[in-house]
Amino acid sequence: MKVSILLPNIFNHPFTYIDKSKKLKIGNFVKVEFGSNLVTGVVWNFFEEKKKIFKLKSITKKLEVPRLKKDMINFINWFSTYNVVPLGMALRLVLLNKEAIEKINNNSFDQFISSVVPKKFILNDDQKKCLEQINKKEINFNVHVIEGVTGSGKTLVYFSRIKNLIDKGYQALILLPEIGLTSQFHKRFLEFFGFEPAIWHSGITKKNKKIIWRGVLENKIKAVVGARSSLFLPFNKLGIIVVDEEHDSSYKQDEGIMYNARDMAVSRASFEKIPINLVTSIPSIETFNNIKNKKYSISVLKKRYKDASLPKLEIIDLNLRKIPAHNWISSETIKKVSEHLEKGDQILFFLNRRGFAPFVICKNCHLKFLCPNCSVNLNYHKSKNILLCHYCGFKSALKRKCINNESCDFIFCGPGVERIAEELKIKFPKKNIEIFSSDSFKKKESKSIIDKIENNKINILVGTQLISKGFHFPKLNCIIVIDADFTSHGYDLRAAEKNIQMYHQLIGRAGRDGIKSTVYFQTHSPKDQMLKDISNEDTHIFLNKEIELRKKNKLPPFYRFISLIVTGKNEKLTEADAIKIKINLSKYLKQEILGPVNAPIFRINKKFRCRLLIRVPKENIIQKKLNFAINKIKLSSGIKLTVDVDPISFN
Repeated sequence: MKVSILLPNIFNHPFTYIDKSKKLKIGNFVKVEFGSNLVTGVVWNFFEEKKKIFKLKSITKKLEVPRLKKDMINFINWFSTYNVVPLGMALRLVLLNKEAIEKINNNSFDQFISSVVPKKFILNDDQKKCLEQINKKEINFNVHVIEGVTGSGKTLVYFSRIKNLIDKGYQALILLPEIGLTSQFHKRFLEFFGFEPAIWHSGITKKNKKIIWRGVLENKIKAVVGARSSLFLPFNKLGIIVVDEEHDSSYKQDEGIMYNARDMAVSRASFEKIPINLVTSIPSIETFNNIKNKKYSISVLKKRYKDASLPKLEIIDLNLRKIPAHNWISSETIKKVSEHLEKGDQILFFLNRRGFAPFVICKNCHLKFLCPNCSVNLNYHKSKNILLCHYCGFKSALKRKCINNESCDFIFCGPGVERIAEELKIKFPKKNIEIFSSDSFKKKESKSIIDKIENNKINILVGTQLISKGFHFPKLNCIIVIDADFTSHGYDLRAAEKNIQMYHQLIGRAGRDGIKSTVYFQTHSPKDQMLKDISNEDTHIFLNKEIELRKKNKLPPFYRFISLIVTGKNEKLTEADAIKIKINLSKYLKQEILGPVNAPIFRINKKFRCRLLIRVPKENIIQKKLNFAINKIKLSSGIKLTVDVDPISFN
């Protein structure tokens, strides 16, 4: 009997083999010969279109692993088509190191069994109403948005919904944007449910990955808290998906196989015929548009938990107060901070720039330090006394010969978090000051640092965007935005949306325990529209305005963008192939193709980059035609073409 076997490789189709047992079913995991190798594959639900006749090989072995569900197979087929990803590479996301896990000791799952007595949490009226709305819905596909101001207790609502489903025998998947920094979330989960969730992200051990992979397949693990990749775990009885902070751009995978985990989560829920909750303080434009069009339902939590008030916003106009040379914090700001410290408040200085200075220049020869691999400046990190590229990781010492063969006289341009921390240590020498960024906040040390902050052993934090994501610090009642004018998100059409979401998340870190709190914005532009949008409690005003702007300018969510990135080590060849790609695509596609143009960051990791952009009305699905057209193009040696459907970054 002939069977179709999909293998985790670059091919866009399954292969045909002989099943001598005649017992294999769709979804069975098998071992087969492929070339000279023995490879794990899955019995698939359609056959390849054969152009040549080959001698068929027999199935080597059926693996003792529960079958992959048909709903999951259908999802993988759709995922491959939508994201223009080879079908075999989509399967690779499901398998663990291209393998299926056969043997796991049963006692390996003991860690996910109830271990503590759960705490009793009492929901307020807003939360009860929201939970009632969600519970009314049947166990079938529906998208419900839980929107609430930061600190309104959204997590308790969806925890309650999940508990109800787990008690009925279902499994749950919770997606978080920054899974490696969620010790607080883990603690709250254990307190609520009484058992450990399975934590899934790139940093966990191979052993634990094997346990979790097999555990969800056998329904022995009831809840997974994970990063993007957890979406492809082979759940046996998945009953709900929750996407926390659904607006967060971290859900976009922009390397390797590119996809938006939030959108793919909605699609998987659709194939699984299960509910999905999108949780946010300010919905993404895409989600908000679906709410307006009645595709998604919504519950809104307007009050903070325990009736805590939102922080007061104050503007510190830098045009009225000169900052001393080589300083970045105004005297007015220092005065405000001192008042808060006297009251025992914790302070956060926010600046979304890592390191000490964004770039370094010599005042004699006027040369900057540039990355030799990328077309960007090197950032100076004083703590390690190195220059670092934030794109390729290149490191260099701060040394260089200048004119007259003397050493360069360096000027450090602009502030990073290290520079702000240094200035604060001079202003407040007796206070404990800690930097909170991806450079200083390592996973192994994260729990210790968070404990210190929670126990008010750190007086002043200096942090990047990292600190705005989901942390609860009881004593944090004062936030200083160092440079409210620095709002760039690169070459990003969603800059305004991202800014308001980021700052609302940031503001929400303050005053969560009911103590009066204030957020101060240092700015040279006190009448800037962004500050007006942030200060408006009704965020839907901004979202409606942005929706109209997007519609007028033929931007997402009304139009779909598909980005084509052409990369190669040879500059002229890369540019020539980009032109060739456009000419060839125009033969098969009637849609608007913009470019090619050199990417804003033209060179990354020694490779030149050109971009094309296809713009098509949202209702038009052109991926099959696009894939067909791409397969007709013969690229030059060393040139690579990457397809990014629904891009977030345009760098």
